[in-house]
Amino acid sequence: MKYSILFFAITFLGCTHSNKNQSESYQIETIDQLISNWHQSAANANLDEYMNLMDSSFIYVGTDATEKWSKKEFALFCKPYFDKKKTWDFKSLDRTINISSNQNTAWFYEILETHMGTCRGSGILKLYNQQWKLNQYVLSLAIPNEDMNKVKQVIHSNDSIFQQNYKLQE
Repeated sequence: MKYSILFFAITFLGCTHSNKNQSESYQIETIDQLISNWHQSAANANLDEYMNLMDSSFIYVGTDATEKWSKKEFALFCKPYFDKKKTWDFKSLDRTINISSNQNTAWFYEILETHMGTCRGSGILKLYNQQWKLNQYVLSLAIPNEDMNKVKQVIHSNDSIFQQNYKLQE
């Protein structure tokens, strides 16, 4: 009797742990597909589909220091490109996805092949009514260390103008 209770307890705990791992694996696959669909929607110039994968509180942070946009602002930026079918086609070369222990928040990091060269993307997703939505996306350029001095020269020539304008807005 004592051994059968112990066997039952070990079996139950093992199944619970296994179900959690299967659920997390399923969620990671779902999120991976959502991010891929989001990038593909941009490549296909499908603005409605692209925007529908974002939460209403979505924030986009682009490569330029001025690019921090709400979903509405980002849609206004995107619309002329999508209307002209002159969009971007980001291909993920590598992506890592993590999910919170309560499985309602996820964050990811990816390396992208883009028209700008190799970039990094990272983002946050939240689960709303059993549906994942992008909550934030950050795009950054991947600059080789050996080229950093050249890039710093370009950035520094524009920094004083940007920072002065930024301080005026405060």
